[in-house]
Amino acid sequence: MEVFERVMCVEDDADIRTILDFSLGGIGGFGLSLCASGPEALERVEAFRPQLVLLDVMMPEMSGPETLIKLRALPVMQGVPIVFLTAKAMQDEVEALLECGATGIIVKPFDAVTLPQNIRIYWEHGRGKSA
Repeated sequence: MEVFERVMCVEDDADIRTILDFSLGGIGGFGLSLCASGPEALERVEAFRPQLVLLDVMMPEMSGPETLIKLRALPVMQGVPIVFLTAKAMQDEVEALLECGATGIIVKPFDAVTLPQNIRIYWEHGRGKSA
């Protein structure tokens, strides 16, 4: 049985990356790759081999949906759940993100204490599902 232990977080806001590090690394005990941009995530993904990706929607250079498309094209990312982090939670926006191939949506601000359990649920239900 596969053990869930590696999460890639792609977030341009340094403060949110710090919270993710505390939440997922400190509380959750996950191995993390914290990336500040989509291009950085694409550079690191093959070596890190994430089991789940948390992906900010609005980033400079390359948006979350653009990054998702590029990640999904890589063989190493087949079947890996990708969960968007977003401050926009309107129903039509959520539906559009799910149609991009996201496994789920986590709305900012999120609870740092419960985030590790929430992503475990996405991992358990999202493995093997990709757009």
